[in-house]
Amino acid sequence: MDTDMTQRPGQPSAMSEGGPWGSRDEEPSTGRGGDGPRNPWTPPPRGEPGGRGTRGPSAIDELLRRARDSFGGGLPPRAGGRAIWPYLLGGVALIWIATTSVHRIGPQERGIVSMLGSYSRTLGPGINWTLPAPLESVAVIDVEEIRTIDLGSAGEESEKLVLTGDQNIINLGYSVRWNIRDPQQYAFQIADPDATIAAVAESAMRAVVANVSLTDALGAGRNAIESQVQERMQGILDTYGAGVRIQGVAIKQADPPDAVNDAFKEVSAAQQAAETYLNQARAYSQQLAAQSQGEAAAFDKVYEEYRLAPDVTRRRMYYETMEKVLSGVNKTIIEANGVTPYLPLPAIRPRTPTASVEASPQPQQGGGQ
Repeated sequence: MDTDMTQRPGQPSAMSEGGPWGSRDEEPSTGRGGDGPRNPWTPPPRGEPGGRGTRGPSAIDELLRRARDSFGGGLPPRAGGRAIWPYLLGGVALIWIATTSVHRIGPQERGIVSMLGSYSRTLGPGINWTLPAPLESVAVIDVEEIRTIDLGSAGEESEKLVLTGDQNIINLGYSVRWNIRDPQQYAFQIADPDATIAAVAESAMRAVVANVSLTDALGAGRNAIESQVQERMQGILDTYGAGVRIQGVAIKQADPPDAVNDAFKEVSAAQQAAETYLNQARAYSQQLAAQSQGEAAAFDKVYEEYRLAPDVTRRRMYYETMEKVLSGVNKTIIEANGVTPYLPLPAIRPRTPTASVEASPQPQQGGGQ
């Protein structure tokens, strides 16, 4: 090891030469016929190309120059020799402010202004001004549009089975109509309005149907169920601060489950037939009652006439009664003595002769003996 560190006679040391690139005092070679390689970390001499006297711009200067050329270097300068790219930047800024600060709100719309993500104010219909984006942003909401959510419709695969008050199960399909009442609450209180309203509608429908019978749920009490569900939904959504108004609930389908649908149809048909028979009996009883009332009223009139003239009324009643009795009887009228009777001969049919009368046997005469 000591042998390697010793310097041989006549051989220059690495330290004296300044390393593999030569000594600092020596002028480095330019690579054009010099004795050794040039140090890459040492700048070239002033007189040579690339030296300090002719050193080119740095990378940052070159980048700035290209950016300046792209904006205004290729455009003709103004009269004073200045480029017009600053004015172009100003025009772009003005267009940006105009497009993000002016907002047109329709008659049925409202604009929700949020400043840096928090609610600021609500814009009414017309032309409105705000700070440019991203300082203020505007969300336009249609508050007059009637939105509809269908639940348990016929096109859905799963059934909406609801338990009634008399421990029966019914498959319900209904729709909910709603619109926006408070744009601020609608935009900032609930994240998913459709899902929230659907969940509230299902909860309200189950609570109302649980207090009615199957017969009422199938048709007789639908209107009452719809109104109760609407009121219950509105109360729940108001407690949430949802900012919506329930316009109405409509039951589109009310059927028993598919597994027992056929049996329910037979029961329903039997109930309808029984109701038909009851209606016919009621109609017949009303007809008889009306007829009896009419006869009683006619008898009252006859009685009033009888009280005024009993003999005449009695005789008239006798004649009318006999007329009804004798109207369908064959009769012969014989007048008093001395008057030729009138006989309706054509009306009297001759009687057909019966079988010849057999001669009755004569009693045998006994011979005298």
